[in-house]
Amino acid sequence: MESTKIFNTEQIKKATDNYNKSQVLGQGGFGVVYKGILSDNRVVAIKKSKTIGDQSQIEQFINEMIGFTQFNHRNVVKLLGCCLETKVPLLIYEFITNGTRFDHLHDKSQSSLFSWDKRLKIATETTSAFAYLHYDAFIPITHRDVKITNTLLDENHTEKVSDFGSSRLDPLDQTQLTNLVQGRFRYLDPECIHTSYLTEKSDVYSFDIVLAELLTVLDNNIHSGSNIVKELTKVANVAKWCLSIKGDDRPTMKELAVVLDGLRGKGKQVRKEANLNTEESEYSLSASTHSLNIYARVGYFSTSTIDSMGNQALKPTNDGR
Repeated sequence: MESTKIFNTEQIKKATDNYNKSQVLGQGGFGVVYKGILSDNRVVAIKKSKTIGDQSQIEQFINEMIGFTQFNHRNVVKLLGCCLETKVPLLIYEFITNGTRFDHLHDKSQSSLFSWDKRLKIATETTSAFAYLHYDAFIPITHRDVKITNTLLDENHTEKVSDFGSSRLDPLDQTQLTNLVQGRFRYLDPECIHTSYLTEKSDVYSFDIVLAELLTVLDNNIHSGSNIVKELTKVANVAKWCLSIKGDDRPTMKELAVVLDGLRGKGKQVRKEANLNTEESEYSLSASTHSLNIYARVGYFSTSTIDSMGNQALKPTNDGR
């Protein structure tokens, strides 16, 4: 297809200065990411995985790569192509300038710049990206490796989900499951431990851990105002919903996207109308956190219940599910 690019080894070597260590952007249990500059001066990120399956799995991977390059969503990193001449196929992505969300949230000099609305915006954009990958993409896929280091931010702090293609390089068997448990236990769907299957509801569970990380590194200057407390409570209820042990009891990414976008839109309007005054800004994180009494019952709820989520149980819809 027109936008699919198959790179050769010489192009990749030249782009990465022969895989120079100075070009390494990051590395982990599944591979290394290099910064590269193509012949047309485009800056790219080149992912080299450590493992690969058998020949049939490689062929399936190649076919999927053709589909992945057709993904078109503002919150999904663009896959530009791949290199198939190496022992392990290399993935070439667009380069996202502002690093991972982890870098920002765990750097005190940067985390204080992330307002509550910006954090809620990031969460909403993430669910929108996963809803697209699960249901609307050219080839719908389960990401299988949702974690905070796989969510990037561009120069405008727009969320970008990455590494959706890398999961296809590593077929999930019992050995791989063991690696997942050891490598990212806190993100792993507990249901997967019993079934050895990762589903779209596994992505929901893993996303919720990422959402919790957005909530638990708040600065005092962010957590000011009674409306912020109410919104935190509502988002915490949503988070608890995603942590249901059974995947069937969790929401879909589409439902999450609708709920979070609704909360964000309503919250912005309320804050605008309220014109938060000095007295409200005296709320501190330590005092307010104790007031977050979360009442949640596992189940689905419709968008019409968003307004009543503050201090009430989540209301399941009567749609037979």
